[in-house]
Amino acid sequence: MRRLSVWIGLAVLAGSMLPLPMPMTVGTAAAGPMVAAAAPKWLPALAARQQTLSITVPATRSYGAGFRGSTIGGQLGTVTVRDFRSISPNVWVATVSSSSYTTGGATAPETIGNDRVSYWSGTATSASGGGTLVPGQPTSAAAVVLSVPRTAFSKTSGNANNTVAWNPTVSIAVPTGAIAGAYTGTITHSVA
Repeated sequence: MRRLSVWIGLAVLAGSMLPLPMPMTVGTAAAGPMVAAAAPKWLPALAARQQTLSITVPATRSYGAGFRGSTIGGQLGTVTVRDFRSISPNVWVATVSSSSYTTGGATAPETIGNDRVSYWSGTATSASGGGTLVPGQPTSAAAVVLSVPRTAFSKTSGNANNTVAWNPTVSIAVPTGAIAGAYTGTITHSVA
């Protein structure tokens, strides 16, 4: 099994629920009650190789800024599973989980729990090889909360080598009582 994590930067705005005057980008400052998203940090890959089954994910992602009580998010970036094992059948399950997101001292008002993080895999953006590939959440209506590990994608039958990629969507519901700041957390994908 190979496991990689992604850091997500999240900035909570101190103002009311008005539309954002302009998009925020990592490392920029804006006037008014906005806080710039923290520069993403690199998380070392946790690797434990099982034959030639592997998963790769984007290294970092920032979702910019949002007001208290709003939902922010977007596509995470391409996640890819490659399976070149010589076993029969060569089936696998890719799992996704999330940490909570924190800022400052990680007190209760400085924490966005993983029960406020939603995920949906969407369908495959590319696939090759044989077997039956099944998205965990093919549509936004099937989105799941990442308070517990969830199936992101799976291969349920077949013996051929295969590669599949998808670009999942993540949304984070910012609590109304959140303290303004740059929040970071980790989304982890693994395959076995």
